[in-house]
Amino acid sequence: MSVDSSVSNEVQSESVLLCPQGTTAAPEQKLLCIFGTGDLGRSLGQRLLQCGYGVVYGSRRPNSCGPLPWGTKAMNHEAAAMSAALVFVCVHRENYDFLEALAPQLNGKVLVDVSNNLKKNLYPESNAEYLQRLIPGADVVKAFNTLSAWSLQNGPSDANRQVYLCGNSVQAKQAVEEMATKLGFAALDRGSLSAAGELEDFPLQLFPEWRLPLRVAVGLTAFFFFYLLMRDVVYTYVEKRKDISFRIMVSLANKVFPIVSLIMLALCYLPGVIAAYLQLYRGTKYRRFPDWLDRWMLCRKQLGLIALGFAFLHVFYTLIIPIRYYVRFRITESTISKIRENRTSVFDTTTAWRADSFYSMGILGFGLFVLLGISSLPSVSNALSWREFSFIQSKLGYLTVFFCTLHTYLYGWDKFLYLSSYKWFTPPGYLLSLVVPSVLIVLKLLLLLPCVDRSLTRIRQGWERTDPEDGSVKALLT
Repeated sequence: MSVDSSVSNEVQSESVLLCPQGTTAAPEQKLLCIFGTGDLGRSLGQRLLQCGYGVVYGSRRPNSCGPLPWGTKAMNHEAAAMSAALVFVCVHRENYDFLEALAPQLNGKVLVDVSNNLKKNLYPESNAEYLQRLIPGADVVKAFNTLSAWSLQNGPSDANRQVYLCGNSVQAKQAVEEMATKLGFAALDRGSLSAAGELEDFPLQLFPEWRLPLRVAVGLTAFFFFYLLMRDVVYTYVEKRKDISFRIMVSLANKVFPIVSLIMLALCYLPGVIAAYLQLYRGTKYRRFPDWLDRWMLCRKQLGLIALGFAFLHVFYTLIIPIRYYVRFRITESTISKIRENRTSVFDTTTAWRADSFYSMGILGFGLFVLLGISSLPSVSNALSWREFSFIQSKLGYLTVFFCTLHTYLYGWDKFLYLSSYKWFTPPGYLLSLVVPSVLIVLKLLLLLPCVDRSLTRIRQGWERTDPEDGSVKALLT
């Protein structure tokens, strides 16, 4: 009784009540402690209050620690640590020194370390492991470090729902998992505290799944930009002494964007076709793909989304063509020239069919392309069954490749037959863009042949080809 009364007196003397005196916390509230009154600490406290927890802050200056969520208390670190069984450590690692002096008050308690570093490998050990070494009597759990203050403040409806956690104590992790679930997040256990370094590296990663697709996009864009710059602008200036450098901004860009978009769309589906042929060649599905193919297949979604972005740029650039000064000048000049010469142009039905088909295939291809992008969003894909998602991404995906490829073929028409198209003996850019999607379409059509499709289906259902070494048939695995 003497210990409880002394603690109670100390809490009363060192605390600052941040709610009206007439209101009291509900007796069923579980009190939690937060060390740190920064953005993350305040957002976490507000979220905990909304979910029915009581919150007390530990601060060096409890009387002047800034605005805190309404209904919380601010105390010194010692009093705050003694008032709760679970403590959030929302301070930077370089400020952990004060915790060592609180070891007696923190023994037996659960410490949730939410800290991160400015860069990888900054310290020889993770922040959570360092905290555990400072206070060996406490149960340290690494959690909530992958969520931002905005995510905590707005809840899982506007943020990532996953909370990664790790720790050496099963009971401590269960307590944190229960609390995270009550806050509306899905807790994912990553094992012991030795995994804390990996969790602390998560927020430092910059688009890890997008690096390869972005490199491919930048490489293709740079190659075709300089390739078309040489063929169109430089060639015209050298051979005809005519400066058309103004076309770089719109005309040249509007050639590069659809080329890159079509190639990246084909690259999105090509690894699946290669994997199918590899399974046919091996006669089994139980052997790992090569690392390069495995990595390629894992970034197909990113390849497709970047390709969709380039397709949108192509559409926007195409829409502004009629209002360009160069186009309006050419139309006006042609009209005036025909009036002066008293001549008219003959309507060409073939050209009209070609132009309308060209635009129609482009519109259909872009519409399906947008549908693929929408269905890849988590909020949409989660509402689809696996069969529905596979139908859109696979069946409609290959149809999108076909329409976009046909759109490009109609653009080129018979230009490839004329020597004037091969400036400095180089093929036109659109002709190069057709190589990958054309190969993809041919390979996919071969897979659709009944005999090939039947064999591939059997392999993917578990059948394996006879082993030539012992002549025995492997067991059918299902």
